Amino acid sequence: MKLKVSKEKILNSLQKVQSVVSSRTTLPILSNVLIKAEKDRIHLTATDLDVSVVANCEAQVVKSGATTLPARRIFSIFKELPGPDVEIEVDEKNQASIRSGASFFKLVGAAEDEFPPLPKLDAAKTYSLNQGTFREMLRNTSYATSRDESRPMLSGVLLSFKSDKLAVVATDGRRMALHEQEVEFPKGAEGDLILPFKTVEELTSTLQADGQLKILTTAKQIAFEFDDILIISKLVEGTFPNFRQVIPAQSEERISLEREVLLNALRRVSLVSGDNSISAKLAFTKNKLEITMSAPNVGEASETLATKYTGRAITIAFNPDFIMDPLRTLTSDEISLELTDDMNPGVIKCNVPFLYVIMPMRVS
Repeated sequence: MKLKVSKEKILNSLQKVQSVVSSRTTLPILSNVLIKAEKDRIHLTATDLDVSVVANCEAQVVKSGATTLPARRIFSIFKELPGPDVEIEVDEKNQASIRSGASFFKLVGAAEDEFPPLPKLDAAKTYSLNQGTFREMLRNTSYATSRDESRPMLSGVLLSFKSDKLAVVATDGRRMALHEQEVEFPKGAEGDLILPFKTVEELTSTLQADGQLKILTTAKQIAFEFDDILIISKLVEGTFPNFRQVIPAQSEERISLEREVLLNALRRVSLVSGDNSISAKLAFTKNKLEITMSAPNVGEASETLATKYTGRAITIAFNPDFIMDPLRTLTSDEISLELTDDMNPGVIKCNVPFLYVIMPMRVS
């Protein structure tokens, strides 16, 4: 294999695949990146066997071929090279010679056939939507996933393709985030898929604000194609709970609130506690919201906000982090909080097809 490539382009591609490279693995080959050169492109592939990422970039390919090299080491080397271009030549023993300006490196690699092959995606169902839209849906929901490894179905994000809509859902049993979007797909492509949280993180950091995204799914795998990137992931096995059952049929009171103002007030009163068992009390009276927190052996804090609320007085307590999570990711200037009483869940909505259900904590 012999090629010449822009230092900037290959660094950009390496950056995209590096996140799935593990420094702690029982399979040393998983610390390598597969570099394959053909025609006028090189394909860089990294995997941890659960998630695989392929990034492509243009190159002047003199001789086609493939090898694998230590991912983090070549990234460090390429980053420090003095010239704008990099020349790479690999011999039959998978020793790579790297030249740029006055710098020269020789690295020992491993053969392509030692690297795990990418999963097959035969007879895959296909969906298309906007990258930015899908990224927003993941960001608006993924914080609600469970961190309890004994509940694998709740540790991922549900993609539900039904009735010409995509519903992206996450829940940990105490709160649920739902974002829906109309998507065109064949009737035979309806179904539910659970995306692992690691894959969600990879997508939210890689997807762009615009451009087309192609999703391909089989019974156990899902792939995302966009720009010059391919991400393939295993799906979480199991059945996601019926999320629509937890959405209250109706709420008696609806309060409009400025998202940023509410977020800042909650952040300030939360400074008196680092304990998740401490609740934030929200007391709604006519045209006023008082937020209070009290932590034993620490102190207490309160903040009062003006509202346009004219309903009956309600005091309800929530985990403050659970309320702040959607407020951090949403971009709407205003949100609405729907309540019935201190025992029933609250619902946050805004001007996008988003809904967040949060269970109350006991008011003491």
